[in-house]
Amino acid sequence: AAAVAALASVPQAAPAAGGGAQSADASQAGKALYQQVCQACHAAGVLNAPKFGDKEAWAPRLKDPIDTVYNYALHGKGAMPPKGGSNASDADVKAAVDYMVSAVK
Repeated sequence: AAAVAALASVPQAAPAAGGGAQSADASQAGKALYQQVCQACHAAGVLNAPKFGDKEAWAPRLKDPIDTVYNYALHGKGAMPPKGGSNASDADVKAAVDYMVSAVK
């Protein structure tokens, strides 16, 4: 129920303007998407979502190749809906994964 409530309050992120995002832009897009969508579950660990910055919680997930982690984020895994319930672009979702992963390296 908490996850449903959290998802109900998630704003639908608009796709980023422009096609060729540079790494700084991608980093900003990832942080923005995390703040708009992902933190609803990843800040508090809702339904066992690995918390932002929690190396121990992320470690088993990061044993997989990063493409596998992207796939989970894009298509959903367990209680997590595809793209965290947003309509963000694939590139922005991957940038948000990169942002969360960079916090535990």
